[in-house]
Amino acid sequence: MSGVDELKFKISELETELQNYRKNVVREKIEKMSSEVVDSNPYSRLMALQRMGIVNEYERIRQKGVAIVGIGGVGSVVADMLTRCGIGKLILFDYDKVELANMNRLFFTPDQAGLSKVEAAAKTLNFINPDVDIRTHNYNITTVESFDKFLETIKTGGIEGNTRVDLVLSCVDNFEARMAINTACNELGLNWFESGVSENAVSGHIQFIKPGETACFGCAPPLVVAENIDEKTLKREGVCAASLPTTMGIVAGMLVQNTLKYLLKFGEVSDYLGYNALIDFFPKMSLKPNPTCDDQYCIKRQKEYLAKPKEVIQEKVDISESPLHEDNFYGIELISENEPMVTSTTQSLEIGHGLKLAYEAPIVETATKQSADSKTDDISLDDLMAQMKSI
Repeated sequence: MSGVDELKFKISELETELQNYRKNVVREKIEKMSSEVVDSNPYSRLMALQRMGIVNEYERIRQKGVAIVGIGGVGSVVADMLTRCGIGKLILFDYDKVELANMNRLFFTPDQAGLSKVEAAAKTLNFINPDVDIRTHNYNITTVESFDKFLETIKTGGIEGNTRVDLVLSCVDNFEARMAINTACNELGLNWFESGVSENAVSGHIQFIKPGETACFGCAPPLVVAENIDEKTLKREGVCAASLPTTMGIVAGMLVQNTLKYLLKFGEVSDYLGYNALIDFFPKMSLKPNPTCDDQYCIKRQKEYLAKPKEVIQEKVDISESPLHEDNFYGIELISENEPMVTSTTQSLEIGHGLKLAYEAPIVETATKQSADSKTDDISLDDLMAQMKSI
């Protein structure tokens, strides 16, 4: 062994010893913290959700395995959040390397430049919480060979071994990779979340896809795909997509929040939740599957879902003679259609602190107009003919 090789070997040994030392220090701190806060789970702040009645059994998070595809601006933050939440197992997929251009993200550091994203992420996440089982896969899932490995990994990479992962989170930035995840999850009947941030960095979304029950990613393809335009031709030389850590952090937060709700069964999981940073708008919607979807497994899952017995829930309606709302805070009244109505804007609207109307709308006397119209309606046809002749 040459002197250079021997030096590299010693450096590698020192790095391993340093990493083990850090893990032991973290474990000692966790054990000390655990004894101080009484909870058996060291993440006492999260366990408070259970004490407050939000989550029934928060410790079940340690029995969950999640796969994250794409460790970029959204995916790296998602992995960080789930690690801090004490997830049992994380499987990371990516094939890119960390660049200095990635330093606007909330996760990577300059000293990690040149490392593969999954390798850099694993080192950081193991230091944050050594109890999480981190597995990394550095390859492109869209190739034929790698897709088979990806399919097998999410099929057998569960927390107990040889079981499916509990959830797949898509944090990729291209249609081809999303379709690969869509195909794999449709084939396995595995639920997954799709997420994305726009190229102008001021909007994003998450979408929960349940094969057969909701629209898969292939049920309603983007316009660029529907028109058979090559996605690669949209990339302009010298122009890259904008990137804001704020938008990516918000989308990552929405994704992890709904992931926790799904895994721990609390609250309502959003089928689709968007975010528009320009007006702080959060649209929600539900997308039904397309019965003519091109994906054969999507059609198969739709048939399986429709064949399931549906529970009929009958809601009891409590009919009471008393008014539904006693206060009538807004002064709403029901009147006859024939009763004259006077519209006035003498009272200013309370539209919010620090805001005011640009102008007051004019007062419209609807009653006078209706009264005049009613008098005209009372005139007989003969009287109208006589009036016309006299003109």
